[in-house]
Amino acid sequence: MSENKEKIIIKAAVLTMSDKGSRGEREDLSGPAIKEFIEPYGYEVVDYKVIPDDFDEIRKEIKRIADEDIANVLFTTGGTGFSQRDVTPDATKAVCSREVPGIPEAMRAASMQITNKAMLSRAYAGIRKNTLVINMPGSPKAVKESLEVIIEPLRHGIEILIGEASECAR
Repeated sequence: MSENKEKIIIKAAVLTMSDKGSRGEREDLSGPAIKEFIEPYGYEVVDYKVIPDDFDEIRKEIKRIADEDIANVLFTTGGTGFSQRDVTPDATKAVCSREVPGIPEAMRAASMQITNKAMLSRAYAGIRKNTLVINMPGSPKAVKESLEVIIEPLRHGIEILIGEASECAR
């Protein structure tokens, strides 16, 4: 990016999948961890919600955020494991038109250096309209570790998606 060009603010949404969190029985720590991590990088969280691990509700929220052009990037957290209620990747795939496999691959590869359980993540990333949707892990520690890997190249990808990329941004 040229030094004369002012960095654009990227609009972000955070969607936490948690049955207990949506009922107020557990505090969401991962959603706020995402917000705290991304804001210094020029992201503004414009939408934040905690919903149950429900396929139809997840689809509805992703569609709302993308179709109403609320955010350039939507970070989901939770629901990427093996339990019957972990349907976040499935709901995300159902509403995205294009897959972005490199993002979850990079997160898993980096996480494998910390724990071999990272191979169990079913995280997915895809694009719906002008919104990039990224499934993040459900723990604050894993969220931070994953964001450390993707945050720098992510801005360039989002700028391309929304038509704001600089030609010399390589």
